[in-house]
Amino acid sequence: MNRKKLIIPLLLLIILLPFWMWLGWMFTPKKKMVMAIIDKTVLTSGGQEHISLNWLLNHYRLTKTSSKSYSISRDYFGFFPLENEKFRLKGLERFSPEELKKLSEDADAVYFTDTYGIYKNEWYSQSQNTERSGILYGGMSQQDVDFLRNMKTRHKLILTEFNTIASPTKVDIRDQFEKLFGLYWSGWTARYFSSFDTTVNKELPLWLIRNYKARHNNTWPFHKAGIAFVNDNDVVVILEDSTHLTDPMPHILTARYGQDKLSLPSVIKYPFWFDIMIPDLSINHAISRFVISTNSSGDNELKTYGIPQTFPAILMHKSTDYQFYYFSGDFCDNPINLTTSYFMGISYFKWLFYNEEDPSERESFFWNFYQPMMAHILSDKAAEKL
Repeated sequence: MNRKKLIIPLLLLIILLPFWMWLGWMFTPKKKMVMAIIDKTVLTSGGQEHISLNWLLNHYRLTKTSSKSYSISRDYFGFFPLENEKFRLKGLERFSPEELKKLSEDADAVYFTDTYGIYKNEWYSQSQNTERSGILYGGMSQQDVDFLRNMKTRHKLILTEFNTIASPTKVDIRDQFEKLFGLYWSGWTARYFSSFDTTVNKELPLWLIRNYKARHNNTWPFHKAGIAFVNDNDVVVILEDSTHLTDPMPHILTARYGQDKLSLPSVIKYPFWFDIMIPDLSINHAISRFVISTNSSGDNELKTYGIPQTFPAILMHKSTDYQFYYFSGDFCDNPINLTTSYFMGISYFKWLFYNEEDPSERESFFWNFYQPMMAHILSDKAAEKL
């Protein structure tokens, strides 16, 4: 009888657990943090390229005013999709120097989540076309760089990531960014693909295949998983499992500082887009690095094209002059559900939201890497305002 009396309350507690988690989130005090979000690659109101950042801002109750939360479809600078293939451009390009200065005074932080932009084929067909076409909007602008310079001068938090200065950013703009923050783009970007078999993997970009064939007698001899590298001159290098790689998956290895201060795992897979940056290590500290697991054939292929086998994944400059991070991957783009951000303690149940048996899944990267890292970065910034 006593056991039954215990079971019923326990069952009720379990059933009502989501409610208590939501209630805990609801009564967490809000804290104002003005975050300038720049996203030039917004195909839908879902804001896939900045959804991970909005998840964190909402989960930790960081708000744009003392009472108003951030809206994923409204509170950013960049490309705004409308109905019937119409759009509105509301980037920093419309700001005067005085307005950029005022924004840098008001903002606590800036995050460039994506500057790749929107291209005609994907916008007017509203499909994920794997061909390239003319650009509608994209690339870092002079106003973007001027704003970053203002933020740096005011010792503000600056967050940037994959494709901030790669194509289609103009060379002179890229050069200004590189000199401003002490890192340089090698010209190479890359991505893991679960299969290079063109009859199986329909996500393979047609331009990638075409550019490889153009330099290799119209051949495409690949079928297994692997990594595709492409540079700014459209040179394509393919490293295939077994042929060139002992492990087809790129991995991020994190040094002790990142493990201790940012709660990062010592190693994690990364199955999406990344770029190869060359840092000035007298300015920036490499917290994490990518490692490509090559065999001797893969080593030779990388050497032929001047591609390093290991390179930074997270670069940080954190001092009294300014705070700067560069993430060499599309870290803010993860297939997560914003709804989960409304529940306090949801990370204790993170194992429910991904399947590690799927090599291409990216949800585990969000829960085990991006979320804990950004929680520390944002909480440190919020603490400065106390």
